[in-house]
Amino acid sequence: MRYLSTRGQAPSVSFFEAVLAGMAPDGGLYAPESFPIVFADTAERANVASMSFSFTASQVLAAFGAGASAAHLASDAYLPNPPAPRAFPMHVAPLVQIGPGEWVLELFHGPSLSFKDIAMQLIGPLYDHALAQQGRRLSVLCATSGDTGGAAVEALKGRERVDLFVLTPKGRVSEVQRRFMTTSGAANVHALEIDGDFDACQAIVKALFADAAFAARAQLSGVNSINWARIAAQSVYYHVAANTLSAHGPVNFVVPTGNFGDAYSGWVAKQMGAPIGRIVLAVNANDILYRAVKTGRYERAARSQATLSPAMDIQVASNFERILFEALGRDDAALRALYAGFAQSGGFEIPPAALARLREDFDAVSVSDADTEKAMQAVYGDVGYVACPHTAVALEALWTVDPPLDARPVVSLATAHPAKFPETVARITGVHPPLPAKCADLFSRSESLAPLPADGEAVKAYIRARSRAWS
Repeated sequence: MRYLSTRGQAPSVSFFEAVLAGMAPDGGLYAPESFPIVFADTAERANVASMSFSFTASQVLAAFGAGASAAHLASDAYLPNPPAPRAFPMHVAPLVQIGPGEWVLELFHGPSLSFKDIAMQLIGPLYDHALAQQGRRLSVLCATSGDTGGAAVEALKGRERVDLFVLTPKGRVSEVQRRFMTTSGAANVHALEIDGDFDACQAIVKALFADAAFAARAQLSGVNSINWARIAAQSVYYHVAANTLSAHGPVNFVVPTGNFGDAYSGWVAKQMGAPIGRIVLAVNANDILYRAVKTGRYERAARSQATLSPAMDIQVASNFERILFEALGRDDAALRALYAGFAQSGGFEIPPAALARLREDFDAVSVSDADTEKAMQAVYGDVGYVACPHTAVALEALWTVDPPLDARPVVSLATAHPAKFPETVARITGVHPPLPAKCADLFSRSESLAPLPADGEAVKAYIRARSRAWS
């Protein structure tokens, strides 16, 4: 399996090369040359529900090019051998029924209480495997609106061949989210508080990758949602959930999203044969994806808005490039032209044929903070389920999408533990969700956080001084 850049001006690479690079050198994102079918027959699909998450992940990784190492990597991520502590409970992504034909897929049972743990815990062993083979070190960059940073820290802390630099927007993450980034105590972890919003953090990361000389000397890689390993790993829980619930037909999904990575992962699973129907994009007031699907214009707002669901406070959805590449029939020249216009004016019109293809699989709903609160109150009042604000955005989208999702079952993704937003949850529901025992000491740990301006040169200087990969 080879991987191509969406912008068509970089050589194809292997699975491990795509994972280590994170982003293609022409500024594009890696996509597989084709989408392999896994669990091809009815009997195989019926067995997915009874398989371990690790086994399902190994099959997906092998199909995407991880080869003979797939089973070992999946086991390291999801079934570590004693005395290594388990990163996840036995059921990595449990389904919880909240109504007739309505389910929540809980993705927050990993070490940082975020769905991003499921992919990040795989990236750790992937890096160890690939870097040991090549005798290399990496400087790993991560821009985060809240959850990616904590998941990256939990996955990469203490790893000998990696230095992790996490950029987080000042004052735009919850205290629990911040502490998952700042309290690891690991010498190879560096939390940088940027004086700007998430889009400023993301712009700095992209600028550093675009500086070819700096990127080469620092051996840069990225673990944001653009890394193909993130997409591959996230597709696994769609396979599991869809095959578990598909006795009466395809399963619809509602995905709280900002960067489009999790929703795109569901589309990838569908291409690989998972019985998936519609995918609803549930977004907050930062609604670039809603406007793109509904109006056909992809255009960022002047700035992101702070909401109750901060991990989705994003106005440039990086992974949208991948689905647009597919909707354009993999016409990389057309995609380059659209993104050149985006760089110049901040927006572009999606060609009609491509928009029609997008609408075949996706719908979208934009949810206000007021409606987020109502959804949290409703699901708690009706069935006693305590949802984080991001999960509540998905639930409100499920209940209000137009046209409605009449077919059942439908699965809403629960992407963060409610204890990551204790003040918000307590104010809205009256329930103060406690931290799980495994991280109950989070507030007693000492923090390490470096404040920096929203300036790429300042971040470069910080990395030069601290990266062991700098040469």
